[in-house]
Amino acid sequence: MITFDQSIMLDKTTLEKYDITRMHEVYDKWPQIARRAFEADYEPVDFGNINHIVFAGMGGSGAIGDIMAAILSKTNVHVDVVKGYVLPKTVSPNSVVVSTSVSGNTSETLTVLDSTKQFTRKIIAFSSGGKMEKYCKEKNIEYRKIPLLHSPRASFTQFLYAILKILGPMLPIKKEEIYESIDAIEGLSKEISSANLSEKNPALDLALWVKNIPTVYYPWGLQSAAIRFKNSLAENAKINAIIEDVIEACHNGIVSWEKPLGTQPILLEGADDYFKTKERWKILKRFFDENNIEYREVLSNSGNILSKLIHMIYLLDYVSIYKAVLSGVDPSPVRPIDYVKNKL
Repeated sequence: MITFDQSIMLDKTTLEKYDITRMHEVYDKWPQIARRAFEADYEPVDFGNINHIVFAGMGGSGAIGDIMAAILSKTNVHVDVVKGYVLPKTVSPNSVVVSTSVSGNTSETLTVLDSTKQFTRKIIAFSSGGKMEKYCKEKNIEYRKIPLLHSPRASFTQFLYAILKILGPMLPIKKEEIYESIDAIEGLSKEISSANLSEKNPALDLALWVKNIPTVYYPWGLQSAAIRFKNSLAENAKINAIIEDVIEACHNGIVSWEKPLGTQPILLEGADDYFKTKERWKILKRFFDENNIEYREVLSNSGNILSKLIHMIYLLDYVSIYKAVLSGVDPSPVRPIDYVKNKL
């Protein structure tokens, strides 16, 4: 049973004191943002019959590629997610390359975009402007401009649902399933938003529990949620996290719990996990119980894969914001990232 630390409470005044640029207010509106983005008047694109898609992007843009890969995982379409400078050798004239940079100035994604035209003409790019918009207009590359909201990571649903609309003809997901995912976060918002800073808020509860470095276990299919959680904890709460596939961890990583050294396990469990994966969860939890290792479970909702992923990402992103504020940290600045960019 999850217990709430009644000695520590978070109120709206404290939230606004540390979240100076009001990131939480954007998150409070994620369901409305998602619905508005999906219903916006974006022109869809269809490159015809395809068997290979490459999603190129870093950070939050890369997370969109991870979700698209999950959506396409049960089709015959081969998917690559590129988080770097180099396209895979498998790119051919029949490949589609989707480049996403929320800022429009991500050097890795711009490099990939520039090299893509050597291999295929089936290219589309998404950004809020920047160098990417200028490049696409000069090179006559299919391009869609999507507005930035607060920051690239806070703009996640704005970009995700706009891209779902634009790439819709090429994706094996129905309109009803997309609306199902929006309804899912709409319901969740009542529990986890800043309007409910109480002991009944599961995101706040988990943020209070995290005292050290989380080790996040996930099943195949929920990898994108785990990656996003690790990135959000780093950017917002300014803490490290470890992520591991639960099946692989049972062949190596689990041994590290003989000497936990302050790490804390968080289990991301899917409602429809493979039956052998469910068996592994039971064994892992029994191991933790027998060794007096406290852990937390985050259970997905039911529904299609998009619904599961966005529901879990929404909750875990809030965890990272609440964790930042509880630590007296402003979640918005990312000075080390700025440092690296300024040195390039």
